[in-house]
Amino acid sequence: MVGSITPEQNASAADACMAAINGRFGGSGIETSVHNHSNAKKYAFVRIVCPPQHWLALAKWMKYDLGVNYCSMVTGTHFPEGSPERGWEVAYHFLRQPVQDQKPNTCTVHDVERLSGMDIPMEFEVFMPLPQGDSPSVPSIQSIWVGADWNEKETWDLVGIKFEGHVNMHRVLNPNDSPEGFHPLQKQHKLRYHDHNEMYDDPQGFMRKPADEGRVK
Repeated sequence: MVGSITPEQNASAADACMAAINGRFGGSGIETSVHNHSNAKKYAFVRIVCPPQHWLALAKWMKYDLGVNYCSMVTGTHFPEGSPERGWEVAYHFLRQPVQDQKPNTCTVHDVERLSGMDIPMEFEVFMPLPQGDSPSVPSIQSIWVGADWNEKETWDLVGIKFEGHVNMHRVLNPNDSPEGFHPLQKQHKLRYHDHNEMYDDPQGFMRKPADEGRVK
């Protein structure tokens, strides 16, 4: 792509996406808002809070009707002291990009200031709060965005949130023989050090060590 989209293009695209989502899913409990990054350009992005029962419908609509073509990140968080409605949360990050399915040995050049409508790049965040309990789960979007495949594996492996319908779920960061039910980012494990020195951002060469170095908490 040549150049950068203008703030006006970015703002109009974000507002149009929010209006489209609200128009399609208004009254379903899906909440949509526009926010701005804190960096120099302060580009806008769309944030969505979605109940899990509506996630597949929203995900398919985002891809096929809103042009969202890339799932770049999936992660999860455990909130054992959170409210009954938010004991866990899944976070997704998506992009809508005008360049897609590029054929080998070809080059498509976009003059971004001429882009309009759904061709304007846009970022999306989707948050999905899950209630307290021992079996958090959400529908998998592996069949919608191939980029979700590995990220859902990582989130299950580390946090223990299940992705119903995911094909070939398995450990990807922890050892394959990890105990069933062990997911190190669940807060009850309280792991801080695990036979590794924690590295600090020290101008003297990362020499500072915590007083409790080597202990498992």
